[in-house]
Parts: sequence; structure tokens; C-alpha cells
Amino acid sequence: MAVAASPKWLSLLLLAHLLLLSSAAASLLDSSIARKGLKEAAADEASSSSSSTTTSMAEEFERTSVVGAVDDPELVASEVHMSINNHTARRSLGYLSCGTGNPVDDCWRCDPEWHLHRKRLADCGIGFGRNAIGGRDGRYYVVTDAGDDDPVNPRPGTLRHAVIQDEPLWIVFKRDMVITLKQELIMNSFKTIDGRGRSVHVANGACLTIQFITNVIIENLNIHDCKPTGNAMVRSSPSHYGWRTMADGDAVSIFGSSHIWVDHCSLSNCADGLIDAIMGSTAITISNNYFTHHNEVMLLGHSDSYKRDKVMQVTIAFNHFGEGLIQRMPRCRHGYFHVVNNDYTHWEMYAIGGSAEPTINSQGNRYLAPANPWAKEVTKRVETADNVWRSWNWRSEGDLLLNGAYFTPSGAGASASYSRASSLGAKSSSMIGSITSGAGSLSCRRGRQC
Repeated sequence: MAVAASPKWLSLLLLAHLLLLSSAAASLLDSSIARKGLKEAAADEASSSSSSTTTSMAEEFERTSVVGAVDDPELVASEVHMSINNHTARRSLGYLSCGTGNPVDDCWRCDPEWHLHRKRLADCGIGFGRNAIGGRDGRYYVVTDAGDDDPVNPRPGTLRHAVIQDEPLWIVFKRDMVITLKQELIMNSFKTIDGRGRSVHVANGACLTIQFITNVIIENLNIHDCKPTGNAMVRSSPSHYGWRTMADGDAVSIFGSSHIWVDHCSLSNCADGLIDAIMGSTAITISNNYFTHHNEVMLLGHSDSYKRDKVMQVTIAFNHFGEGLIQRMPRCRHGYFHVVNNDYTHWEMYAIGGSAEPTINSQGNRYLAPANPWAKEVTKRVETADNVWRSWNWRSEGDLLLNGAYFTPSGAGASASYSRASSLGAKSSSMIGSITSGAGSLSCRRGRQC
């Protein structure tokens, strides 16, 4: 004879069943984290920006190291000067029929068969990111599909499927594309995204995340109207996907990574920064880009208290900071920042700012101040007392200051190493128009000089 169970016994049985399920789930989670290791477990916790990074992830990251910083950044700065001077001298003597004096461009743009020699670009870098080889040593991957339907299981032929692979890849595009990403594009190491010869837009959705990886080249993309995304599962490698918290909507977010080169991109109008580099990232070059229509353009350094960013070394060269910009071109913390031969035609608050004692080496730039009489200063020490920042090493050499622009230098005096670097001299700011004439994404055609 069947006996009806009382409500009390049913409740107890249900509670026991739930406890067993909870225990099994916890066991599976623990084993999953053990398999993934530190890098991927941290990636599950981390977001792509400083504002949403968890404390536990930061503590784990403190026990790892980002390789790429050099002992003498002034030596790298001097090498940039030598390269610029050599190329402008050759141009003056007529050795380069199409040369502009820009050593990156003159390295490859004069070749009408550049499309057959794409990987030569990896030998054209300068500055702190000069050793970024991207996918030079791998095969070509052709993106044929502009879709991004499933960030966990991306279709072969999509950009997301390409960037998550473990092998080195040189990624190119079959046709012009507008790629709207559902979630941030989490890249893997040793990748080049090469948009030359096509009009490729990453726009109106999530954008690029370079996190805990090395050797990435981003070339000739249009990145704009990036939106905050997150609270979703996203794949970061063929063997791993994880939960991503909210990302701020940067165009390019560089987090705990090294040997990164962003070249000939047009960036504008994103929810947060256009290029942000934080959490001990180093060995970075940002060159030949065109920045427009944005407030906080570039953040280099996580926070004043995050001392690990003292290893950050960034070269900012041959860029055009154009219409509709307000501030942070860049805003720096702790590290060493070489700002050389850029064209600053617009800002509303200031051009270069910083806190936490960064070294700023400004050479051969053209600064055109806005009409506002209260916004003529190029520099801004952010929330720092005068008696503190006066010892910081901020130097201007050979800069062209127009329409009342002025640069406020600081520091007890040039060190011996600084003197060695600056004695070579950045190229005259009078050549900025020529050197930056091709800033931003290029309209290259196969069989012609680009």
C-alpha cells in the first residue's frame, strides 16, 4: 500500500538534493580552475578596463611578470631619432622617390608589391614596441565573414575565430567589412590584424582587448563607436572560455601585455578610451594613427598607487590628434613616455597630462593651441601639488608651439643619459606635415605604392 509523503519529508528530500547538486558544481568549478591555470583563471575574473578589474585578479597578477621593459629607455628614444634622421636625410638627397621621412612608412609603402610582402611590416617598427612581430612566423588567415553571432563558439572565417587561435597568424580580409562585435574581441598572442588593401571597420559594438598576451600588431583598421559590453561568456582560446564582467568600451584595451604595436588606425567616438594601457603593460608603440571626436583619448597607467606601471614604456610617434578631441593625448602614470613628431591640431582642455611621476620626453611635435585663452597649456599635472611635480622629468625639445601654446617643463635638470638621447635631436617640427600626412587608415591598392 502506498504511503503519501508528508510536506515535511518532501521539503527535507528536496533540500538534500539541492545540497548534492551544489557540492558537485563546486567540485567541477574547482577542477576547471585547476586545469586553466593562473592566466586563464585570472582572465575569467578580469574585465578589459581598470574600473572593473577585481582585487583578487590584481593580487594574482602581482605574482606574475610582464617581459619587455628595457633598462635604458633613453637609448631606445635615441634609436628612434636616428631612424627618423636617416630617413629624412635620404629623402632630402632623393634616394626615396615616395619617401616622407617617416621611417615606418618609408620601410614598406614605396613597394608597389607590398601586398605580396605583407610580413615585411613586422621589420618596420620603431620605439619601445619595435620587437612586436605579431603573426610574422605563422600562416595567413583570411577573414571571409563579418559576423559575430556566437562569442563562445565563433564560426571559422570570422575575425573572432582568427584571433583566439594558439598559433601565430597574419590575419587579412577578403573584402571590405563592417564588423560589429557582440562582446569584446579577446586576442591571443602572436597575431597581426592587417587591414591594408581593404576598408575594415570595427564599430558599433565591442572592440579589441589585448590581455595577458604578447606580440600583437594592429594595422590599418577603423575602430569607432565602441560600446560597453560584458556580463557574458566569451572565448579567449580554442580550449578556454570564461565569464567577462562589464568592459568600459575602449577601442583598444591593453592589459598586462607587452610587445604591442598599433599603427595606421583611425579611432574615434568610443564610450571610454581610444587606447588604454594598464596593469604593467610595456614595450608599446602607437604610431601613424588618426584620433578624432573623443574626450579621454589615451590612458597609460592604471592608478597612482599601482607602482607596477613603473615598467611601462611607450613610444607615441607620427600620430595626428585631430578634430573634436578634449584631453589625454596621453594621460600618463609612473612610466617613460616618448612623444615624438606628432601633430596636435585640436584639444579643448590639455594635450599631455600625468600624475605619479611619469617621465615625458616631448620632441619635435607641433602643438596648435585652441582659441580658448584658458586652454593654451599643452601640459597638465593631474591633482598634484606644485612642490611635488616640479621634480618630475618633463622635457620639451624642438617642439613647435603655435597660437599661444606653451609647454611647462619640470625636473632638476637633464641627466647624462637624457643629454645623449636629445643630442641626436628629433626631426624638425617643420616636417610634421609631411611625416604625419598619412596618419590613420590607408586606402592601399594592390600593385601600387600605398
